[in-house]
Amino acid sequence: MEAIDELAQLSESMRQASALLADEDIDETTSSSRRSSTFLNVVALGNVGAGKSAVLNSLIGHPVLPTGENGATRAPISIGLTRDSSVNSKSIILQIDSKNQQVSASALRHSLQERLSKGSSGRSRDEIYLKLRTSAAPPLKLIDLPGVDQRIVDDSMISEYVQHNDAILLVVIPAIQAPEISSSRALRIAKEYDAESTRTVGVISKIDQAATDSKAIAAVQALLLNQGPPKTSDIPWVALIGQSVSIASAQSGSAPENSLETAWRAESESLKSILTGAPQSKLGRIALVDALAGQIRNRMKLRLPSLLSGLQGKSQIVQDELVGLGEQMVSSSEGTRALALELCREFEDKFLLHLMGGEGNGWKVVASFEGSFPNRIKQLPLDRHFDINNVKRIVLEADGYQPYLISPEKGLRSLIKGVLELAKEPSKLCVDEVHRVLVDIVSSAANATPGLGRYPPFKREVVAIASTALDGFKNEAKKMVVALVDMERAFVPPQHFIRLVQRRMDRQRREDELKNKSSKKAVDAEQSVLNRATSPQTGVQQSGGSLKSMKDKSNQQDTDAQEGSALKTAGPGGEITAGFLLKKSGKTNGWSKRWFVLNEKSGKLGYTKKQEERHFRGVITLEECNIEEVSEEEETSSKSSKDKKANGPSSEKGPSLVFKITSRVPYKTVLKAHSAVVLKAESMADKVEWLNKLRSVIQSKGGQVIGESGTPMRHSMSDGSLDTIARRPADPEEELRWMSQEVRGYVEAVLNSLGANVPKAVVLCQVEKAKEDMLNQLYSSISAQSTARIEELLQEDQNVKRRRERNQKQSSLLSDLTRKLSIHDNRAAAASSWSDGGGSGAEQPENKWTISRRRLEKCI
Repeated sequence: MEAIDELAQLSESMRQASALLADEDIDETTSSSRRSSTFLNVVALGNVGAGKSAVLNSLIGHPVLPTGENGATRAPISIGLTRDSSVNSKSIILQIDSKNQQVSASALRHSLQERLSKGSSGRSRDEIYLKLRTSAAPPLKLIDLPGVDQRIVDDSMISEYVQHNDAILLVVIPAIQAPEISSSRALRIAKEYDAESTRTVGVISKIDQAATDSKAIAAVQALLLNQGPPKTSDIPWVALIGQSVSIASAQSGSAPENSLETAWRAESESLKSILTGAPQSKLGRIALVDALAGQIRNRMKLRLPSLLSGLQGKSQIVQDELVGLGEQMVSSSEGTRALALELCREFEDKFLLHLMGGEGNGWKVVASFEGSFPNRIKQLPLDRHFDINNVKRIVLEADGYQPYLISPEKGLRSLIKGVLELAKEPSKLCVDEVHRVLVDIVSSAANATPGLGRYPPFKREVVAIASTALDGFKNEAKKMVVALVDMERAFVPPQHFIRLVQRRMDRQRREDELKNKSSKKAVDAEQSVLNRATSPQTGVQQSGGSLKSMKDKSNQQDTDAQEGSALKTAGPGGEITAGFLLKKSGKTNGWSKRWFVLNEKSGKLGYTKKQEERHFRGVITLEECNIEEVSEEEETSSKSSKDKKANGPSSEKGPSLVFKITSRVPYKTVLKAHSAVVLKAESMADKVEWLNKLRSVIQSKGGQVIGESGTPMRHSMSDGSLDTIARRPADPEEELRWMSQEVRGYVEAVLNSLGANVPKAVVLCQVEKAKEDMLNQLYSSISAQSTARIEELLQEDQNVKRRRERNQKQSSLLSDLTRKLSIHDNRAAAASSWSDGGGSGAEQPENKWTISRRRLEKCI
């Protein structure tokens, strides 16, 4: 009986462990008697009249369950037994709703018989539940099912009680039916749910009634010796007489206090006299209790390792959660203030990690600089502001009653200021977007700080202080970006307008030269004829010289024509032109031969070092360029300006093969970091073809083409021609359109500059200050609070308190259960090792070790 009591304690510990692993409340679990461990459930299976109720009465120690034909079980009866040594052996305590009532066995039996008889007319399946406390009953839960051969018993009723993996199946077979045990339905049901018989115990009842049947007695002894049919060899069998001897004799009034034990020993003696060849350890009620304890122990051994593993994992989880919840706050002014500053430090670490690391949304700051802000700048309505009608209106309003003379400077300045004013709104939106990102980072960092989660008022205070500081940084950043835009609006470099006027005069001069070119040739021819007519001799000399020069020029042209162009064309319409050009190096001032490819359709000129290369080393966008013919003397660095003055102008100069590509906007580069690209053709034919094609592309894109003979405006106006300087263009609207395009190029360059500088200002005024000034303000604001205010803020959340208390309780229970279950697990392992090697020591006394092993097994 002590062994079954130990198993009951172990079962309760395992039940609590299972409840903890299922995250259930232990108090609620222990308060419900029907949620007890299934290890102690014993389900009786057998036919009607097999003696199931009599066997269970023998376990209870009192004839509580009805027996016989009139007392056949017609509904499931569940009896929860509790062993109490203080109760008299003849007394039964009935527990109803935490109340105890002493009743007699006969009264309970008659009450159950009446309830069963009332439900006999129908097919009642309602369970009858009793909770009894006696002095000798083992702490088991006995379930008496109706006979399996009754109509009311179906598979669903059986599986409801038998399917629990740890419930013990008690198969009851009357001794008279032992020879035909293979056909028993109760045995088939047990094998169906427990194929390995690890939780099945067989009981052969009513041995006294079959004492004269030698065949039945032989079959019973074969079962007890595990020599029966194959289906029964792995089941532990026990033989019982029933209540005829053990209980009837114990209920006599003249019996002593220990009459039950005496009766059970008497039952064993009677069984020994009938079953002379059966093992004595499998006879009687005590043997049945031991067999049940053995099967319960085996089931527990299977469950203990996994349960211990689960407890260890649960314990680690509980400890981690306790660490996250933190200890209870120290109740002192110094401890309160120290805790507040420690929480601020934790928040600082999380904020910096979210801002500068990969855990937070710090990447959104860069995404704003590289995505939304440049897109807003590109979406500015420049086309509407630089429309010719809008430009004409602004120029007209800016000049007032007196029109401009050379360049509409006031109008162009007003146009620049108006367009740059549009850049303020995208800059402010960039500041607002970064501000929202920083506020989100503050909120996420506060949520990720475990300590702040314990004190919601203090968490709200920290977020409020940080948000107020960020609002101030946002206002400063807006002032900074607006100042950047106003700086560009307030001062426009004068070089831009000087170059604008120079380009305008150059264009007018080239137009005049083209118009006067044909008339100049006619005048020269007429003057030559007059000279020959008036002075024949001189005319002959002159004509001779003239004929010689004309012959040289003719020969040169013929040579050029014979040579032809070495350029190659490709494409459906010949829009691809390729050939070699000499490119002047900005570092060495020398010439390098490169392979150039012109795409007239895309308006781009690219070059490679070798003809067979497939990737360009540089590409020039001709849409933004001007082309200019220059002489080789202008691009030769070997001669200084003093040498040129000393030597004077050269009398004979060959045709120049050099031309230069420059940007239409003086602040932009043409190729890589170069503001101009100087190229030289290999022949005049190549130069002519290159220039023709480049001019057509550049002019179609709105660029300028400057001839070789043209010089900058400041040199061409050196003659002081006031009429040329003050002359207005022939087409003022076309001239204004050209100027607006030049101004737009300048504005786009300024916007690009703002696109690079505004993010710098935002980072300086918002992000960097958030890393330093915001956290300093947080510490200073918290330190300035009074102790009473800090204590008010550090009011712990009630949910956190309850979680900590619950986890502390779980931690204590886990530690206690792990210790208890580990002891039982170690004992079980030791018992197994002793049983495996118990006979190895020949010189050791056998009886001594056998007794020790049995004591150890009883302990577990």
